[in-house]
Amino acid sequence: MKEIKSNINKKKINIKDIISNNKENRRKNRKNLKHGTYSMGVVAVFVAILVVVNLLIQELPSKYREIDLSTQKMYSIGDQTKKLLKNLDKDVTLYFIAQKGSESSDIEKLLERYEESSDHVKVEQKDPAVNPKFTSQYTTEGVNNNSVIVVSGDKSKVVDYNSMYETSVNYQTYASEVTGFDGEGQLTSAINYVTSDNMPVMYTLEGHDESSMSDSLKDMIQKANIDIQSLNLLTMDAVPEDADCLFIFAPSKDILEDEAKKIITYLEDGGKALIVSNYTGEDMPNFASVLENYGVKTVDGIILEADTNHYISQNPSYLLPNIESNDITSNLSSQSRYILMPLAQGIETTDNYRDTLTIQNILTTSDSSYSKVNVENMQTMEKESGDIDGPFHVGVAISEDLEDDKQTQIVYYSSETLFNDNMNTMVSGANFELISASVNWMCSNEDGSTISISSKSLDTSTLTIPAADASFWSIFVMAVVPAFLVILGGGIWMKRRKQ
Repeated sequence: MKEIKSNINKKKINIKDIISNNKENRRKNRKNLKHGTYSMGVVAVFVAILVVVNLLIQELPSKYREIDLSTQKMYSIGDQTKKLLKNLDKDVTLYFIAQKGSESSDIEKLLERYEESSDHVKVEQKDPAVNPKFTSQYTTEGVNNNSVIVVSGDKSKVVDYNSMYETSVNYQTYASEVTGFDGEGQLTSAINYVTSDNMPVMYTLEGHDESSMSDSLKDMIQKANIDIQSLNLLTMDAVPEDADCLFIFAPSKDILEDEAKKIITYLEDGGKALIVSNYTGEDMPNFASVLENYGVKTVDGIILEADTNHYISQNPSYLLPNIESNDITSNLSSQSRYILMPLAQGIETTDNYRDTLTIQNILTTSDSSYSKVNVENMQTMEKESGDIDGPFHVGVAISEDLEDDKQTQIVYYSSETLFNDNMNTMVSGANFELISASVNWMCSNEDGSTISISSKSLDTSTLTIPAADASFWSIFVMAVVPAFLVILGGGIWMKRRKQ
């Protein structure tokens, strides 16, 4: 009987334990459920926050949510464009002529930047398949897909798709390759054109076997919204009144005395001139009189450099002059760029030029340069007796303040090769940037209508190395590195042999 009672008591105890354990398990389960629900709630709130943040970010302008990591800043706009858009006081519409599904991502992203940068700019896409007659309002010619029509008021300009991409022929494959993107340059130029009331006119002097502008040089000037016209002063009484700038491009024959007087009269009335000379070996007194009236003259001979940091390898006449800091060269000098200027003559100031003239250096040679006088019978490039010591100017900017708030402005360079396409390519476009800045300095008017932006290269940039650096790296690679490897290898061999 006692055993039965003991078993009954044990069972009661076990039942109590079971009930107690069940209560504890339920309590723990409720606690775990509570924590799980809390965790799920936190995760749900976090995901919701991420979704909201992502939606908000998508509403931000692309310039804030997209980073342009391309070397040439393909999808960014530069300071000139930003300044133009900031100062816009007229509404501009950019009609993107592109079929749905075939839009160029490069142009599409660039147009976004323009629209985001000004309240006066609006971008509208027009599908030529849906509205085939739309472009006929602005041009009678065909418009390629992905072209842009820039419109402001009654003025419009078509920026063709092909003009936004520069191409060249690969002579290894004889195929055309895209080498540059000029979208920003073309679009900004077009906006500038449709919002400006007056376009500058540049007259180029002819009739003296002047050098010819290359197509790329001419395109660069015209992209700045400058109208280029030819001028024969033999048939004109004076330089035309609408001339904003006169371009005298390296005449190989002297101008007439009467032409020189007409040019000087134009300049003394506040005219502007870009003047370029070449070494000819002939006297050109009338041409020289124009320069001397403004305090400068050329030095006899051709400049050679003795400083290996100022010419390219093996070519002491292919100068890499110093770029002096001024309004024209501010961008180039701040970026440590090179200018390549072969076969230049020295420029020096005349004695006792009038104190109203301001002459600023643009390009100068080193102290080790000299002018080789006997060019026709030159036997050596070494400096000889009779050669003229440097340094020299090879580019100058001249200004003179006149009455009635007029100002004469002249930029003078002493070598036509500065304007050569090949020389420009060798310094990755720096030569043409200098020319563009020179023209802008003279021809820009109050509304800044001579803005010009260089294209962004998609090709491999040319590395210009001064002769001194080329010699150093040649010796380092061909002598120092092999010698170091031989010594290191010999040391390792001796160490292992002793072991």
